[in-house]
Amino acid sequence: MTDPAVELETDVLVAGGGPAGAWAALRAADAGADVVLVDKGWCGASGATAAAGTGVWYVEPDPAAREVAMASREALGGHLADRGWMTRVLDETYAGMDELAERGRYPFPVDDDGHQIRRGVQGPEYMRRMRVLVRRAGVRILDHSPLLELLTDADGAVVGAAGQRRQAGGDYRVRAGAVVMATGGCAFASGALGTHVDTGDGTLAAAEVGAHLSGMEFSNAYAIAPAHSSVTKTAYYSYASFYRADGTVLEGAGSTRGRSVIARTLLSEPVLARLDHAGPAERAAMRRGQPNFFLAFDRAGIDPFTDLFPITLLAEGTVRGTGGIALASTRCDTGVPGLYAAGDVATREYICGGFTGGGSHNAAWALSSGSWAGRAAARHARTVRDRRRPATGAGGAGLRPGGVGTTTAREVVRAVQAEVLPYDLNYLRHADRLAPALGRLDDLWRSARTGLVDADPWRAREAAAMTATGRWMYTAALARDESRGMHKREDRPGRDPAWHHRLDVGGLDELWTRPAALAVAA
Repeated sequence: MTDPAVELETDVLVAGGGPAGAWAALRAADAGADVVLVDKGWCGASGATAAAGTGVWYVEPDPAAREVAMASREALGGHLADRGWMTRVLDETYAGMDELAERGRYPFPVDDDGHQIRRGVQGPEYMRRMRVLVRRAGVRILDHSPLLELLTDADGAVVGAAGQRRQAGGDYRVRAGAVVMATGGCAFASGALGTHVDTGDGTLAAAEVGAHLSGMEFSNAYAIAPAHSSVTKTAYYSYASFYRADGTVLEGAGSTRGRSVIARTLLSEPVLARLDHAGPAERAAMRRGQPNFFLAFDRAGIDPFTDLFPITLLAEGTVRGTGGIALASTRCDTGVPGLYAAGDVATREYICGGFTGGGSHNAAWALSSGSWAGRAAARHARTVRDRRRPATGAGGAGLRPGGVGTTTAREVVRAVQAEVLPYDLNYLRHADRLAPALGRLDDLWRSARTGLVDADPWRAREAAAMTATGRWMYTAALARDESRGMHKREDRPGRDPAWHHRLDVGGLDELWTRPAALAVAA
């Protein structure tokens, strides 16, 4: 007997329970909206932030300090960021971290003068407190309930979503005045810590209702990790020396500008590392700041400060890359009525351009975009009169095959990974390798559209979303005929002034690209 479907009605539906989703739900509830939050995992414990500590782009409101903060990564990002967006993010993040300390009672560490240091958070404690705040605000949470598709009315406006209750059984259908998509980026099930839920589902659902993307060429982020662990704390490798398998120093290798050297070497031999530039004080601080970084070493009997250990590079795609759903304005609306986007599912180019690392700007963007999207969604919901008008599910690939179902989700995921995880395809990019890979992904998409099925619909949607994300990514990478930000083309090694603009990409079966202006409406 099939479990009955859950039917709900609300003002604002938030999809995703990471920091962006939690802040969106909190802000919408604070604005007086009735809010439902659905999460693929367990809100407060799933996702990349909940798995580890993270820095936060928290800067005192001092003009000189803010200027330094904004200028620090503009060149790395290819000068595609926007000072207006940066200023708003710095303001929102400063207020949000202060609120987390006061309203959320987050136990920030203190300096020698007794002042709290609010430039970072421990992910597990941060997200635990965000769940508490969200629930206290009256938000209804459906855990283990991945979104499968958006619902639209006859005019194309988003009026809710449908999904699957993984543990409780059955399906759910939520009618809403507005939807905030905060489902995270896509790391292609690479194994990076906390990213197993980040498979691009929300991006695909948004594209199916007419949203488009921006910056998808900036989605080839790879993070350093011990070969025996999934922990990707690349910042710690600034204290590392890197070695070949024979013990000789790997010249040019580094955690920031020398990562391509590591990738190229890993194609033919192991690479070893040792955190031998950290002194006693740094070692103690590192253990206090990121204790989970050392768990795998301690269990294996490895002292990373004195022992050599093998490393790998794990793909983090749009989780640590900057590409995602394009925003129509600083309200975080997508251009599709009723649909808003926040966090990693939305492009971060507005504050990072074509490059970002872990934490810092990412954490600030999640807090800020989530807050803006939640407030805007609540305002929009108040304008929606008829919540019960006819609605249709917009989901396609993985939900409604166009032919006989013969392709499993596992087969599709493995095929996608074969095209997007190898260093010589995605990281060390060249048109002669990108074009054939894109062709194979196009074939895979056609197969998924006609025959992708799975006993668990959410697994099929994950596979379809990863396929779609790979296609958008490589389409944009081939279109941007230069190297800029994290997008490095071996066949186009220089930066071309003619490409000093953002690049939109969209479509499902037939993909398109177009230049996009640097400025976005306030």
